[in-house]
Amino acid sequence: QVQLVESGGGLVQAGGSLRLSCAASGRTFSSYAMGWFRQAPGKEREFVARISGSGMVTSYTDSVKGRFTISRDNAKNTVYLQMNSLKPEDTAVYYCAADRGGPTRVLITATSRYDYWGQGTQVTVSS
Repeated sequence: QVQLVESGGGLVQAGGSLRLSCAASGRTFSSYAMGWFRQAPGKEREFVARISGSGMVTSYTDSVKGRFTISRDNAKNTVYLQMNSLKPEDTAVYYCAADRGGPTRVLITATSRYDYWGQGTQVTVSS
């Protein structure tokens, strides 16, 4: 079992920046691909970004490309989401998720791909 704890959310003005952190338990953190998802009120949970276990490969949803950067520090068992040029439409609860890997045909954007989830951290962007 893996525990994930997000932090760094808060209230920020449009155009501002915020860095989210996700601290994970376990010795095998580097073997997990890690993802960030978000969920706005009344909407389904949405894929935001993913990073491979090594940190060498990243993926982003189109709406955040060029503004958000996912990274990880395996020595600290932590994954980050640097969010710049924030927009009101970025307002959501942001969730960290871990993918243990293995053979699968499930898309990396699907919530079902991920095995462990954090409790979420609120990000609110004011206009």
